[in-house]
Amino acid sequence: MQQVEIITTAILLSWVAVVITLERYFPYRKGLPFFREGFWTDLVLYTLVQSYALKIIIFDFIILPLDQHYGFSKLHFVTGWPVWVQVLFFVITHDFYIYWFHRFQHSSPLFWRTHEAHHSGKQVDWLAGSRSHALEIIINQTIEFAPIILLGADPMVVPIKACIDAVWGIWIHCNINVKSGRLQYFINGPEMHLWHHADHEEVFYANFSTKFAFWDWLFGTAYLPDHKPQKWGLPYAFPKDYFSQHVFSVARFDEAALAQRSGWFRAYHGLRGRLLTRLTNRVPALRPLQGWPVPETHTSTVPAQRPGGNFTVAPAPPAAPAHLTPTAALPR
Repeated sequence: MQQVEIITTAILLSWVAVVITLERYFPYRKGLPFFREGFWTDLVLYTLVQSYALKIIIFDFIILPLDQHYGFSKLHFVTGWPVWVQVLFFVITHDFYIYWFHRFQHSSPLFWRTHEAHHSGKQVDWLAGSRSHALEIIINQTIEFAPIILLGADPMVVPIKACIDAVWGIWIHCNINVKSGRLQYFINGPEMHLWHHADHEEVFYANFSTKFAFWDWLFGTAYLPDHKPQKWGLPYAFPKDYFSQHVFSVARFDEAALAQRSGWFRAYHGLRGRLLTRLTNRVPALRPLQGWPVPETHTSTVPAQRPGGNFTVAPAPPAAPAHLTPTAALPR
């Protein structure tokens, strides 16, 4: 088991190195800096701190008590299957669930709030997929890993499945100019998923697949034009701070306005910037710690006609304060 974890970790780190290299030489969107805006929030708080903390919560405080109480793993439902069959079974079934839950999040004003952080990045790259609301991760990874344990799967399935998830998540968000041809009808990649993150009206309700693109083609939500998006991110203002992003999902607020009203928030909100400014003024080589903003050619949602045949009824948009909506705040 430990050897499997070492191997999967090595595969993941090697894959990160490969993707970062390909992003430099074959960029989908040219000119994106490596240390782009929000890089350290995504790497430190979302990828390292949140992932570690939620792993403990999901496995030790949710799945383990369920198994101890109900003893489902003693049923050994999938125990006799070859490991590769177990992995394939859980990859396909979980991906089917993710498609429908993801689609539901985009159509539900309430559950959209657990997903909007994932769409808040204006620069999408290999690390952008790590930005996900803590509650969204708890829901999805509990539903992902609970069946693996409760149905008596081989313990190796967990690290293998986790590695596949991480590798695929990096792949579909990477800033690589990929032309996969007919393969995009089956295997999902950046061609379709980068459009899913675009702030374009025609793709607000499209490209929900994660690993297998055929879910979108099968259920009429695929969108793959012959041109690239011009704008990414949300159609309304969104906090840049990790903790503020989670608070924003519960209570909408304007960061600038709140900083003017509250001295406590003003002190907290500007603390990181002040510390980094002092540090980088003394050591200019550390300036990438602040992240590099990327000039945007469009300041609002790119208007377009929704692709015909994809949706018969438009899902209800989530409520958002008027001062936060430069355009209609539709979930995407």
